[in-house]
Amino acid sequence: MEFDLQENDARLSRIVERCERGEEVVIYRAGRPVAKVIPLATALPRTGRGALAGQLIVAPDWDEAGTNACIANDFDPR
Repeated sequence: MEFDLQENDARLSRIVERCERGEEVVIYRAGRPVAKVIPLATALPRTGRGALAGQLIVAPDWDEAGTNACIANDFDPR
């Protein structure tokens, strides 16, 4: 979906409605694309504690010192 900038003032609510339905909207000025309006990701509904039980696979070494050091190195600002 594409809209010209001059038309957007009157159509903003329609653009938002399209995004709510999952569409992406490109906004043009003088025939040149200048912005993209995209839908935000919605949170998944949780049914409570244990909702992901049986759906996740955890590696046996997930909390070992070597694994933690490797992750820390990835986030080290130095």
